[in-house]
Amino acid sequence: MTNRKQVQLQYREGRPSALRKATVWQELNYYKRSEALYQLTVAFCRRFLPKFGDRTVDQMVQAARSTKQNIVEGHSDGQTSFESEIKLLGIARGSNQELLSDYTDYLASHGLKEWKGGNPRFDALHRFCRDNPSLDAYAPFFDKWSDDEMANCAICLAHMIDKALTTTLARKDEEFVTQGGIRERMTAARLGYRTDQRNRLAALEAENAALKAEVAALKAKIAG
Repeated sequence: MTNRKQVQLQYREGRPSALRKATVWQELNYYKRSEALYQLTVAFCRRFLPKFGDRTVDQMVQAARSTKQNIVEGHSDGQTSFESEIKLLGIARGSNQELLSDYTDYLASHGLKEWKGGNPRFDALHRFCRDNPSLDAYAPFFDKWSDDEMANCAICLAHMIDKALTTTLARKDEEFVTQGGIRERMTAARLGYRTDQRNRLAALEAENAALKAEVAALKAKIAG
């Protein structure tokens, strides 16, 4: 792993902060895909699974929601806690994998095929999911796609989310190892503040000494 310099936030007056830079999770493509996957799952369950007596519906919807919400909570909590961020993003990844398994099970139990690379339908679907992370690209098809189309789209989105979360978790782990948690950041901020105060005091003392020397020179000049 490469060493990364800790990013120390500062207030306007230059005072260091113990907080990490906030992640704008609304702009993350894997969050957008998780939102699309959640809404797609709600529509899929409504159209193709029994309304009553099947726990799969609740499990799939809850897994999709857990993926989305834990991405939000993980990045929101991450400004103060690496530990919480890593834990919640790990839960999001686990929920997403559970949902992925539910969709592959559905295809298998209904005699449907999971589209693979090289299949023209898969290639077109992969391009579509790659180029369109946001919900509004998928919503118009929720009442039009067949069950195998919706399931394969969900699988494609889930794989993309899993890859992004895996990469993010590896990066967060490296940052935690090299930067430490909130206690280390609080210590660094406090030490930074003290160093800044000492530097300011030293500068004031030097300025004061220079002024005293200037006054003394003026007095000597006047006296002479």
